Amino acid sequence: MKISYKWLHEYYPSNFSPEEVGVFLTGCGLEVEGIEEFDSVTGGLKGLYVGEVKTCVRHPDADKLSLTTVDTGHGESVQIVCGAPNVAAGQKVIVAIPGTKIFPLEGDPFIIKQAKIRGQASHGMICAEDEIGLGKSHEGIIVLPSDAKVGMPAAEYYGLMTDYIFEIGLTPNRADAASHLGVARDLAAVVRTKILIEQDEDVHMPVNLPVLPELKPVLSGTEISVIVEDTIACPRYSGIVLSDVRVAESPAWLKNRLLSIGVNPINNIVDITNFVLHECGQPLHAFDADNIKGKRIVVRTANENEKFVTLDKIERTLFPGDLLICDENKPMCIAGVYGGLHSGITENTTTVFLESAYFNPASIRKTSKRHGLKTDASFRFERGTDPELTLYALQRAAIMICEIAGGRISSNIIDNYPVPSTPPTIHFSIANLDRFSGQKIDPKVVRTILESLQIKIRSEKDDTLELQVPLFKVDVTRPADIIEEILRIYGYDRIPVPSKINASIPATVVFDKEKFQNKVGDYLSANGFMEIVSNSLTKKEYSSLPGWDEKMLVPILNPLSQELSVMRQDLLVNALEAIQYNVNRKNSDLRLFEFGKNYFKTESGYKENNILSVVMTGKKEDTSWKQKDSEVDFFLLKAYVNNIIEISRIPGTQVSSGESPQFNSSLAIRKGKDILVEYGNIKDVFLNKFDLSQEVYCASFNWDALLRHSLKSPVQFSEISKFPSVKRDLSMQIANDISYSKLEDIAYNTEKKFLKDIRLFDVYSGDKIEAGKKSYAMSFILQDDQQTLNEQQIGKVMDKLMAAFEKEAGAVIRKN
Repeated sequence: MKISYKWLHEYYPSNFSPEEVGVFLTGCGLEVEGIEEFDSVTGGLKGLYVGEVKTCVRHPDADKLSLTTVDTGHGESVQIVCGAPNVAAGQKVIVAIPGTKIFPLEGDPFIIKQAKIRGQASHGMICAEDEIGLGKSHEGIIVLPSDAKVGMPAAEYYGLMTDYIFEIGLTPNRADAASHLGVARDLAAVVRTKILIEQDEDVHMPVNLPVLPELKPVLSGTEISVIVEDTIACPRYSGIVLSDVRVAESPAWLKNRLLSIGVNPINNIVDITNFVLHECGQPLHAFDADNIKGKRIVVRTANENEKFVTLDKIERTLFPGDLLICDENKPMCIAGVYGGLHSGITENTTTVFLESAYFNPASIRKTSKRHGLKTDASFRFERGTDPELTLYALQRAAIMICEIAGGRISSNIIDNYPVPSTPPTIHFSIANLDRFSGQKIDPKVVRTILESLQIKIRSEKDDTLELQVPLFKVDVTRPADIIEEILRIYGYDRIPVPSKINASIPATVVFDKEKFQNKVGDYLSANGFMEIVSNSLTKKEYSSLPGWDEKMLVPILNPLSQELSVMRQDLLVNALEAIQYNVNRKNSDLRLFEFGKNYFKTESGYKENNILSVVMTGKKEDTSWKQKDSEVDFFLLKAYVNNIIEISRIPGTQVSSGESPQFNSSLAIRKGKDILVEYGNIKDVFLNKFDLSQEVYCASFNWDALLRHSLKSPVQFSEISKFPSVKRDLSMQIANDISYSKLEDIAYNTEKKFLKDIRLFDVYSGDKIEAGKKSYAMSFILQDDQQTLNEQQIGKVMDKLMAAFEKEAGAVIRKN
């Protein structure tokens, strides 16, 4: 949301700089994300001055050029070559001196330099309107009145003022601050509180909105009747008719106000409704009264499959819950969201029906999301506007239309408000505030803050206040909200951090899931992986990818967009989106990981699982003269996976072939019936979907299973053995269907005392051995913690192992 510093100053004049105001607003919860300088004319006419043409003669070598001498008010007169047909001696003109950056109406900016034009020196430029962005005319140079002061900056002459625009990250609960009035109210409260606390002086400077006269018809004209069929969706509907309106371009001040906050001017009527919207937060809508059939407004909900063409010329199918503003025959507007194509203001409009209403936020929010329409009006209506502001905004806009567009009031104000809203009452304890804040806040300061925020104190007993909350504070409904309102104005930075914090130490050490997750994350980060955090919502089109089950898809009932319409069933698509984004920006060497959830719809309800996704692609290391480039591969990923399993301290895992349809080839690590992780290289169908031509390797951990099987007892350390280990090798032939993990199990079950480790260092299969067989070469590490092993003990262990391999795996041991 954009807020103008100058505009804000009209309602709450203060001597604080834009930077200081930005600090105040951020401190009270209206986070200022940036402050930008704004000029109504691009460049602010910097470097341009009022000059006087002293002499003007024809260029000696060019018939269409003039050689002038110009006094710029900066010392001696300068010579300037000018091509304008209307230049003459004695004129007051706008001059750009060398070094000035010019921003023309069309084309790129350029800098004025000293130059020679057809052999004559030129020290500047005499300017036309379009050359400096003041207008569209290029028939000749700008000629100023004779009383213009030579040397005066052009910005000063034209009355241009530099403004500063705050970009505020408005949180959804702060509907009351979605306008200059709302921001000014908070600023006034902060400044008043600051002065009271620091100077012990209560300086009350209220926010000033124009005081409006009572509106009475000055011309009899069109009478419009209003029928509200759905008073729940539309609790209040107000309107007025203005005749003899002249639709034209808005005055410069109004256009500049809107341009400063990024709103494009359209015409004086529409610009006035936008001005009032951003001034006080109440959306308005102007209809061409001559297009209202039957001179009757009907506020109703849409019929099943009713069609309506909106301002963007799109025919939309309406839903039964959509609220419409209709005439006698047809819809004219989707209430609070978007106008219709045929009922708005045109250059031929002479009679305007001006609407100001309060709509149910839930109704507008649902309609806006159903149709994917986000407007300035829906932004405010769906968060909650002030039902008591509708008449003020209506009168404000009507008066401006009379002043700017020549309109005249031709009907009484229509105000359909059958059940007036009642401001909520909250009982609030100052002692509770002190307990929450951790310090005692002066009750005088508390009362001042409440008064500044227009929260009335209806009664007071002991330390309990009965408060009446204004209707524009839609988020304030309970005592905790009052505490938040007080503390954000008081200043969170004024609440000291305690010098000590007391905490009880638990008697038993419990397994901390978050610490364990951080430990795994730290390991991956230390090995060059970057953590990503992606959205759980994703595209429905991904449901056609392998591994997704469309029947178990979890759709979103009110999606923000088609890009975020379902819950993801795996984290791989998010990782591939991140890889695609980086590869497209020449960053193709990536190691990423993410802790997240996947989501499924089941017969009994919904299910979600915790997942750790690890992906790798590109080169192993940065290119260097020391070594050749090498790509990441399956075995590098396998090393990281095994280390994570080791960190998890899960004993008795088994390795098997993977079964996921997302991988070309993969391995899985299991514990009992649970698959702890499956890893491999991604299938081409995924790579093609994301326009990737390089291999991507992925490991998907079942984090819930990993936590369930991880050893939760403290790590037990033992003394490092003082006695040396020995290594013995075995070579054997076994059947192709015998897995390495089976050989490991046989070995560890056979020798539990001395066998410390097993390593496979060679595998062979080919025409030199029997068909259906393979050859394994394995190393066995033996060690006794109590003594040095002798050859007799070592031989006995190896004999036991060979016998076990022959018996249980059908191995043929090579013994020579």
